Amino acid sequence: MTVKTFVARLFDSGSRFIRRYPGVVALFGFVSGVASFVLVDRQAGLAKVVALIMLVSWVWLMLEKPLRRAIHRLFGWEMPRPLLHYATQLVHQESLFFIVPFFFITTTWHSGQAAFTLLLGAAALVSLVDPLYYRWLARKRWLYLAFHSLTLFAALLTALPIMFHLSTPQSYQLALVIAVLLAIPSLGALFPYRGWRRGLAIVGLALVVGLCGWFGRTWVPPATLWLTEASVTLRMDDAEREPGQSLRELSEAQLRADGLYAYTAINAPRGLKERIYHEWWHDGRRVDRIALDISGGREKGYRAWTHKRNFPPHAQGKWRVRVVTEAGQMIGVLRFRVTE
Repeated sequence: MTVKTFVARLFDSGSRFIRRYPGVVALFGFVSGVASFVLVDRQAGLAKVVALIMLVSWVWLMLEKPLRRAIHRLFGWEMPRPLLHYATQLVHQESLFFIVPFFFITTTWHSGQAAFTLLLGAAALVSLVDPLYYRWLARKRWLYLAFHSLTLFAALLTALPIMFHLSTPQSYQLALVIAVLLAIPSLGALFPYRGWRRGLAIVGLALVVGLCGWFGRTWVPPATLWLTEASVTLRMDDAEREPGQSLRELSEAQLRADGLYAYTAINAPRGLKERIYHEWWHDGRRVDRIALDISGGREKGYRAWTHKRNFPPHAQGKWRVRVVTEAGQMIGVLRFRVTE
């Protein structure tokens, strides 16, 4: 038996097996995606391997058609279409069930970030249910392209900091640029007419998508940064790097005695160095923004705090400390109230 015959039979057997047991693909995508997240969460050394697999699968997915043509031209092998369709679905499932747990952990749920994470959760559900994926999503070209781009964008936001130790702003910018550039060939399918107007429309739509992604970044959780501990307190033990009693309410006299500490422990990938900010807000108005540099790799999170002594003359009311990245993505928020 020649190699060509063996590969052809292997493809045919795989195609027949998938058609007979379609639920196996969905189950494998779900289990392997969640297992990948668990491995990354518990073994930081495996994070790069899993992230690399995610990115390689996406490169294959984007180059699927030219690769399929090249294989057919060079070796005469024709990959069955059902096999290709299920492979594409598997990449979507694997990616989504790998990244969704990250976003569920990092989302600040009483903010606009909840909409983005719930959208990813809905996309994961659609990828898992064949009638939704093939009979509803795949038949609507524009919707399928949006689904594809959203999954790629979220996968890059998760993989880039893990693999290359890029900061959150760098990862966001690069993920957005890559997602928009790779979406350009697909956008052409939305404009059936030809000529310079078609090219102008594609570029214009790509720019609109990119701008929406950039200005909407505050609605996107930082996929690999999350709070493991946070508190507002009157005392800090500098030697032990531990906060005193956490407060939800304090008097103005207590506030002015020696100021107030905002303490946060932030989980970040090993090797990542990131600048974050504590933004102090009073009754909806920002009154201070203090920079902090953190390092990744500590299981319980990198411990850092700010100590604010200068408060406005009338400090009573609702306060919050927003923990944000340089790109403006919110990691979490601390709330407290100052009374008379």
